[in-house]
Amino acid sequence: MNYSVVKGTSYILVHAPDMVIHNGTTQTTERTLHPDSEYLKAVPKHLRSFEEVVSYLPNQIYIGNFKPEELRKVEQPWFDKPVKDAKREGKFGEIMPEDEFYGLIKIVDTFDLVLLSKEFTEEVKAKLEAHPLIGDNLIARLKTGADIADIERQVNENGAEGLYLNNKLVGCVKKAHDVDVNLSSHVLLENLASKASGVLAALHLLDKNNINPEDIEYVIECSEEACGDMNQRGGGNFAKSIAEIAGLINATGSDTRGFCAAPTHAIILAASLVQAGTYKNVLVISGGSTAKLGMNGRDHVKKGIPILEDMIGGFAVLISENDGINPILRTDLVGRHTVGTGSSPQAVITSLVTVPLDKGNLKITDIDRYSVEMQNPDITKPAGAGDVPTANYKMIAALGVKRGELERNQIDEFILKHGMEGWAPTQGHIPSGVPFVGFAREAMLNGEMNRVMIVGKGSLFLGRMTNLFDGTSIIMEKNPGKIDEGKGVSEEEVRSLIAQAMRDFASHLLQE
Repeated sequence: MNYSVVKGTSYILVHAPDMVIHNGTTQTTERTLHPDSEYLKAVPKHLRSFEEVVSYLPNQIYIGNFKPEELRKVEQPWFDKPVKDAKREGKFGEIMPEDEFYGLIKIVDTFDLVLLSKEFTEEVKAKLEAHPLIGDNLIARLKTGADIADIERQVNENGAEGLYLNNKLVGCVKKAHDVDVNLSSHVLLENLASKASGVLAALHLLDKNNINPEDIEYVIECSEEACGDMNQRGGGNFAKSIAEIAGLINATGSDTRGFCAAPTHAIILAASLVQAGTYKNVLVISGGSTAKLGMNGRDHVKKGIPILEDMIGGFAVLISENDGINPILRTDLVGRHTVGTGSSPQAVITSLVTVPLDKGNLKITDIDRYSVEMQNPDITKPAGAGDVPTANYKMIAALGVKRGELERNQIDEFILKHGMEGWAPTQGHIPSGVPFVGFAREAMLNGEMNRVMIVGKGSLFLGRMTNLFDGTSIIMEKNPGKIDEGKGVSEEEVRSLIAQAMRDFASHLLQE
């Protein structure tokens, strides 16, 4: 079978400390209910500097400067053990500071909804001009900036969402409609931030993998935001809006939603489109979520640690025709949580892990690594959610014992060999399976791994439409180096076959 391949990846982070205070749902809800709360007063004291987030080992792993295995060499927690000589640039992407990100939000704004002060615009323009991926065509979209008095009036009188740097107002996002809550300034900032981080991921994918932007034909965007107005709340299209700014002039696209499981759904969709011959190159992409900034902030403040959910995430995965080199995506070995699966942990893991393994006559131990919900335990453990990846690996190992493929005393060994510590920010969809795709591709190209399973799980019940759980998975394999063209026969071959058939028929008649 002529499978599609993972041809490239990128991963980006944005440090957003002021957005934690002013845009994260936990903090904005607290400000509405208890504007003078002690928690809100404490938040600024628990925010990290840009230098601190760059030197944070999980962040360095996310952008590709260290491998996930390095986390096991460092005792938890990791936030107080900075990496020496850490860099904002990584093999897969970068960590962008908040001021540059505000500039990028203005760049991706098509309807002049974003106002940045003249002073701030001059400062950030100089920084973005030095950015290797942001060309003059994008810089021009910054324009000259607005008067700060105008910005203050928009925030104080017209319901605009303020943009702050070091708690100083430097810009705002205006609402786009007087009564439509879907076009409120708060929602528009969420959407513009998701779009901007998606654009940054796209630019890095093109650059890091030497991809011609004109070669990308379709984009699938898989974040957790909803773009639309009161008549079509989630109509989209983030995908095409990102493609427009990133210069993907030959691409069309659409959005795929599935809560945290959406990226894996999108990868399967993209792999199937390419394998079917519908498109040659499909880009799966996602920006991050401002709503989830400081989501567990109360618990972090109570524990006296930094608010570690201060990062907006993003990623991109390019899926292309089989080149005989890059890792293949086994579309015949896909796991899926069906309507009838049930919601018990054993039922979920069985449907996502062992069912596709059985299709391929594989054992649980035949997968080199399982990439599950790669949530950073530095964030989740203080909030009482435990170590999410380890919990997943224990369930997979337990199924291995039940299937007779592992001894009970081998569970810890299995977790060490086939599992990983989590390093991704808790941005909902960002940790779910995809953070390891870049590392898996690299390992397979280097002959260090043969098979990886990418597992995405989601919480459909959050939408109040169903109590169902969700999830899907796919196996990624080292390319065997053989390309089955699978394109049928050429016109010349058809003519030759017809001619031969006619000769055979004539000979048959003569024999009669």
